[in-house]
Amino acid sequence: MRDLRRSGETEAETEGEELGLVSSNANGAVVVAADVARRYGEGETAVDALRGVSVDIERGRLTAVMGPSGSGKSTLMHILAGLDKPTTGTVQVAGTEITTLGDNDLTKLRRQHIGFVFQFFNLLPMLNARENITLPLTISGEKPDDGWVDQVVADVGLGDRLAHRPSELSGGQQQRVAIARALVSRPTVLFADEPTGNLDSSTGQEILQLLRDSVDARDQTTVMVTHEPRAAAIADRVLFLADGLIVREMRGATAHDVVEAMERIDS
Repeated sequence: MRDLRRSGETEAETEGEELGLVSSNANGAVVVAADVARRYGEGETAVDALRGVSVDIERGRLTAVMGPSGSGKSTLMHILAGLDKPTTGTVQVAGTEITTLGDNDLTKLRRQHIGFVFQFFNLLPMLNARENITLPLTISGEKPDDGWVDQVVADVGLGDRLAHRPSELSGGQQQRVAIARALVSRPTVLFADEPTGNLDSSTGQEILQLLRDSVDARDQTTVMVTHEPRAAAIADRVLFLADGLIVREMRGATAHDVVEAMERIDS
């Protein structure tokens, strides 16, 4: 695959048996998690999805999160994005501690600072592409900046499909709408949960390129949960989870590097 990472990155890697802390503030951090644990259930049936994770999400970088099924990667993303709360530990987004916020304040923070891209698009079927894109602005009572909306639409290559409803769009086009919707509110951090998981390999590669371009061209801080080595290979940094802990970090990784790392973790 074509190397989509930033040119000039140096390769570095750290690993440990059970690293609880991965932190790098060379470029600042927009999301900071400290000793985050998440337990579901009680007593003998309790499940510890996260067991004390600390991580800084660097500004203007694409961070990929990988791990075996059940490793806690989706739980970590949901907590960092304010969709779930940790059992213990703290999370800050753009300098605000979010784990103690009430529902209303948390909703306001997500609208201001966080964008989401999901595997299954989550578009409203009764709205056309443009209406889906501007929906976050409509919900927050903001008047869309037509110039900015047009720029985002051009960036994702949807100029001729804006009047079409989701049922009239291909899977790749629907994901482009979802990415534009996430970017239109200028989020501090964009979270993408398996963004290529419902797409064929060629279309998935195009979506990965869009995410990479948004980081390179606009310094869009992005966190992507994925199980695909080719997706993780576009990232500036890959975090590997196992059994609710960050156990390895890689920078400048190729898809082959990611596969080897996953094989070592699995074994």
